Amino acid sequence: MTKLVYFAWVRERIGRGEEELDLPGHVKTAGDLLRHLKTLGEEYEMALEHENVIRVAVNHEHVEHGETIEGAREIALFPPMTGG
Repeated sequence: MTKLVYFAWVRERIGRGEEELDLPGHVKTAGDLLRHLKTLGEEYEMALEHENVIRVAVNHEHVEHGETIEGAREIALFPPMTGG
């Protein structure tokens, strides 16, 4: 099981702040995860509609969508951040 944590409007659209999922074997990268999540229901599809802007952190470290998530204990998904 992998703990997924959602932030900001990703959390609002999915309707929960976190959950634990047993990810299928074909989900090996952050991009694979985003594509898989979009198949779990309308709320996921809406939250991840523009998956290229979603930021991913694996075990508290930012990763690119092509990087592996294998062995991750926690994966966080959040929209782009702004600020100053």
